[in-house]
Amino acid sequence: MREPGRVGVLSPSYAEHAHAWRRVGHRVELLPAESLDAAVDRLDALVLVHPNNPTGVRFPPELLLNWRARLAERGGWLVVDEAFMDATPDGSVANHVGLPGLIVLRSLGKFFGLAGARVGFVLAEPAVLERLHETLGPWTVAGPSRWVATWALSDRAWQTETRIRLDRVGNRLADLLKRQGLPAAGGAKLFQWMPLPDAAFWQDALARRGILVRRFTDPPGLRFGLPGEEPAWRRLELALAGVRAERLR
Repeated sequence: MREPGRVGVLSPSYAEHAHAWRRVGHRVELLPAESLDAAVDRLDALVLVHPNNPTGVRFPPELLLNWRARLAERGGWLVVDEAFMDATPDGSVANHVGLPGLIVLRSLGKFFGLAGARVGFVLAEPAVLERLHETLGPWTVAGPSRWVATWALSDRAWQTETRIRLDRVGNRLADLLKRQGLPAAGGAKLFQWMPLPDAAFWQDALARRGILVRRFTDPPGLRFGLPGEEPAWRRLELALAGVRAERLR
């Protein structure tokens, strides 16, 4: 949908964005959060996950809109992947869609827990949507998935209750990690981010205890998701204590 150009992607982050842009010939720059503002004026597009996965980094909506305006002056795009934003909707820029150069991505896979439905959304100005429609074709989402998506998006009471619950259990996970000597360095309501030089050791040791975590390599660290029922919380805490003891031997 664009001629090959220079694309900045927030890093570390969800790796598929950079891969997708590279695959069609764009020059991708992986940029830390603190470098984005200085880089905007040399880019043709800026892509970021917001809140970021895995670090949880967030930006004020007014800063995102400033970047959008600077990019749009040169025909550029700001692409904001809000896959984790449903838990904290006040930080979204979706209500500004229609402005030139602003593209917002949403899905049902995280907050709604419906990854298997394979439902995603693109919010953008009409010209972008028309080009995207031509590219994707007419049958992008299966009928059963459309039915599930309609129910999920219309159940406002469940969404409100879930946001309250996620706020509580997200803080609980951060506190649990801190008690085990692993203070989280960031995250969102659905996960916590832990930079660890020996992340590979921790991932392997936790896996041997039946706990799966997502490992990142640059920089090294682990992303912890939320446990389910009470036994899962206890199992996580015991596993962390066991790994810590093993590490100190």
